[in-house]
Amino acid sequence: MDDHRVAPVDPAGPGTEAEEVRRFWGRLGLPGLIDVHTHFMPERVLHKVWDYFDALGAMTGGLEWPITYRQEEAERADVLREFGVRAFTAMLYPHKPGMARWLNGWAVDFARRTPDCLHTATLYPEPGVEAYVREAVEAGARVFKAHVQVGAYDPADELLQPAWGLLAEAGIPVVIHCGSGPAPGKHTGPEPIARVLARHPRLRLVVAHMGMPEYEEFFGLAERYGEVRLDTTMAFTDFSESFMPFPRRALPRLAGLGDRVLLGSDFPNIPYPYEHQLHALERLDLGEDWLRAVCHDNAAGLFGL
Repeated sequence: MDDHRVAPVDPAGPGTEAEEVRRFWGRLGLPGLIDVHTHFMPERVLHKVWDYFDALGAMTGGLEWPITYRQEEAERADVLREFGVRAFTAMLYPHKPGMARWLNGWAVDFARRTPDCLHTATLYPEPGVEAYVREAVEAGARVFKAHVQVGAYDPADELLQPAWGLLAEAGIPVVIHCGSGPAPGKHTGPEPIARVLARHPRLRLVVAHMGMPEYEEFFGLAERYGEVRLDTTMAFTDFSESFMPFPRRALPRLAGLGDRVLLGSDFPNIPYPYEHQLHALERLDLGEDWLRAVCHDNAAGLFGL
């Protein structure tokens, strides 16, 4: 690992980022934060994800993506606790068949030893997907992660239809990376998701990254389907605004969807401090009620916290 490239974050020292994060939610009168988009997965899998981001600059000709919180698993969880994150997730995802069930087994153990993590599971279009999704639900999964871009699959694939139906019936949210950022995939964008929702209108999809860069198209789906939500992951930050800017004309629509926007961060895989995501939301100037809902209350209601 290239730890020398990023100074470690010390959440316990004087004048720390943790203190600033706590001041943020304290000013809003909240008991803490709920972050629906954080990554915990088997260490060797996570290190491969970090390798991808390390190589991104060379692949893209300049988009550098340093990992700010490149620490061991227990340390990363403690950083979130120091920030005052009451509940977080273990967003994990397969990139090939035969991987999802193994990841789900790891996630059961992680949830048992990490009580403030919302038990997370995943899926992939393959024979047997309905069976292992049902197993995960019966094991206590409270949220699923789907990654259309990395998995390179059509979310409307017929193999997934029974699983989507099962999750819709169970009311379990699915955080899904389906927008075309940071780079488009064969099945990214709003159209494949629209086909899924046409068949499963009660499916609780949480569109990751606000659907960037197709923000307004995904807003349209959220306005049409009452169970569609969006997470804030990396949206509005200086990093994302530099190459996938949010259209200012859409701010009234964002305000109107305030009861269905959830805080997400992409921790630990972010190229800036955690507090920057919070300040990026604050500077939208949509008001404290909107911030309270996004940073805590919407997720608390969704997950019964």
